[in-house]
Amino acid sequence: MGESDRYIDYGNRRQRFTLGQPDNALMWLFVFNVIFFLILATIKAAISVNDNSDAVFYSQVVNWFYLPADLGRLSNRPWTVFTFMFSDIELFRALSNMLWLWAFGNILQNLTGNKKLIPVYLYGGFAGGLFFILASYLVPSNKEIISSSNLLGANAAVMAVAVAATVIAPNYRFFKHIGRGVPIWTLLVVYIVIDLAAVAGRPAAVPIGHLGGALAGLLFIVGLQHKMDGSVWMNSIYSWFINLFNPNKNKPKNTIKEKVFYNTGNRNPFQKTANVTEQRVDEILDKISQKGYDHLTKEEKEILKRASED
Repeated sequence: MGESDRYIDYGNRRQRFTLGQPDNALMWLFVFNVIFFLILATIKAAISVNDNSDAVFYSQVVNWFYLPADLGRLSNRPWTVFTFMFSDIELFRALSNMLWLWAFGNILQNLTGNKKLIPVYLYGGFAGGLFFILASYLVPSNKEIISSSNLLGANAAVMAVAVAATVIAPNYRFFKHIGRGVPIWTLLVVYIVIDLAAVAGRPAAVPIGHLGGALAGLLFIVGLQHKMDGSVWMNSIYSWFINLFNPNKNKPKNTIKEKVFYNTGNRNPFQKTANVTEQRVDEILDKISQKGYDHLTKEEKEILKRASED
């Protein structure tokens, strides 16, 4: 088991995914998906009561949310490159996507911090949409139905998160109380098979779009491992936008010296070992939550290792 996997185990025990954390990226992805689902479900229910038919809902409402394959229609509804990846209109499909998002997103966020998960999700959605449109024009069987073909749902974006989490923590295991546990890559294969089976009856461009999202997740982590962080520009734009409404943005910030407690015991005079205190562990976990596991110092990783073994 690697140190990153050890951190996941320790962090999960503390149940750090709570609705009370305003900077929890995974929570915000859930919130956006739930809001879009509830809006569409409410409109669908209202239309069904009045017209007793779902046809009106799909023709007059859903078409403002899904990503059309036809570039002509897309030019009239450019916002759909964003809305489609949050718009699941089937309850079972929405629940399934959120379950997989939680399973893989929790791992990715624990290891990389709060600033990587949403960019990976968005990259997956954008890549999925791009692959879907390209396949619609390039695959012969899709050209005949391009005017009516569309992409809807979080599948491509969640696929990116799943692949990214698997690549960054290939040794992680689920359900460790069952034998040696289930490797994360096994769960990824199961997820991909289920996802593609669910769209087997759709045009070929749809599963290709989902796989495009998977490729985006892979490329993001490969780039990150080579010191190319694809989330920087997104986070910079977000920070700039938020600071437009922050009256305290120009005030100097006071630095707070990190509190470290040492004991010497019977060791050499210049050898120091940090005590594993609850306060110190909380500080390290908060640092991971903000910046990711890779930003920890050697000493902080050692403290976390010792805490997980206690």
